[in-house]
Amino acid sequence: MIRLPQARYLLFLALLLVPVAIRSRPDGQQWFETGINRGAPAIRIAVTAFPPQSTDSNLVNLTGEFNDVVWNDLDNAGIFDLVNKSYLPLSPPTGPGDVVFSKWTDPPVSAQMLAFGKTELINGQLVVTAYLFDVKNPANPQVIGKRYVATMNEVSTRQTAHTFANEIIQTLGGGIPGINLTKIAFVTNRTGHDEIEVMDYDGFNQHPITSYGSMCLTPRWSPDNSKLAFTSYASGTPQIDIYSLETHHLLFFPHFKGLNTTPAWSPDGKKLAFCSSMSGDPQIYVANPDGSGLQRLTFSPSVNISPVWNPKTGTEIAFVSDRSGSPQIYIMNADGSNVRRLITAGGDASAPSWSPNGLFMAFNWRVTDTGTYDIYVIEIATGRIVQLTHDAGRNEHPTWAPDGRHLVFESDRTGTKQVWMMLADGTNPKQLTRQGENWNPNWSN
Repeated sequence: MIRLPQARYLLFLALLLVPVAIRSRPDGQQWFETGINRGAPAIRIAVTAFPPQSTDSNLVNLTGEFNDVVWNDLDNAGIFDLVNKSYLPLSPPTGPGDVVFSKWTDPPVSAQMLAFGKTELINGQLVVTAYLFDVKNPANPQVIGKRYVATMNEVSTRQTAHTFANEIIQTLGGGIPGINLTKIAFVTNRTGHDEIEVMDYDGFNQHPITSYGSMCLTPRWSPDNSKLAFTSYASGTPQIDIYSLETHHLLFFPHFKGLNTTPAWSPDGKKLAFCSSMSGDPQIYVANPDGSGLQRLTFSPSVNISPVWNPKTGTEIAFVSDRSGSPQIYIMNADGSNVRRLITAGGDASAPSWSPNGLFMAFNWRVTDTGTYDIYVIEIATGRIVQLTHDAGRNEHPTWAPDGRHLVFESDRTGTKQVWMMLADGTNPKQLTRQGENWNPNWSN
């Protein structure tokens, strides 16, 4: 029997799941920029439009798509200073012999790197020849030189553009892979019910995963991106379901008594932490992905919810609890020991998301009762806090990208809840969804 009053639990659940001494980030906060892999000076790069080598209308259209995606991917990366397109020479090079280095190194271009190439229609396929040159090193300029073959359609063309951009980002960005081929799962009401959908990192290719005709919430990617765990109300009370993106079927996970919600995968994919009221008050449990090996981790007579693992070590779990009277973020060892409060300045703090390097926690925080929810990041070792969103509606449920340079979150700054992306220092916000209301995003690994 559930000891916690149902109304209190549902109110707290709504606060967390549905749209919960501070320093705003001044320029030059080097400790934070370095921690999110953006401490080095931006690399000035010129990105030309790849010219199609025939007038075939399909080739011309797909080439335009390719050029737009490469530009946007590099602009989103957060490590480049892209040369304004109006500064670029009118005749872009298509091969190494066409590069006149002074055109790219001299003002107003003043580039260090140059991305260029061409597209062709060969045997019914899109063939992209792409280069990255260090134009400051004319004696040995070629950094990347590759040929990509794609199907003549939009999806394949975009994937090719993402792949080329990723190679540039990884090559010039300290070996950290780009995020351009990653996915984002989120909740949407565009069908009339709250269902799970998945999209490319830039908002393209949005498509449904669930069609329950009931409420589905809190999607969470497995470490290998082959499964999504989420909360389903299909049985009438919240339960954990696991969907295979390989077989497109549900995998077995037991429906425990009471309310079960907010699943979270361990970094090795061998454990699933979640909230359950099977023993009374909502507590944090951990189990194997088939539900076996069930272990209770928290024993506080309060609501304990929203677990998230330290992705770097797998030895710690952060979670939200109202044991102090309002929702606050706590950290414990993965066996439930050594519980300590992370945010001590009051207010309502929830929706923790651990950075890939284990150094930071992103979360949403309403600092005062009269305030609104904004996105913050805390450096766990020192307690230093940075506010990322300001005066732009209600902002909640941040999740880190696997590169540690980006966050996805939900915001109602345009009047409805939508999914947004930004650099992890709060700059360059971009709206990813527009139809219906969309929230609770989670970035793939």
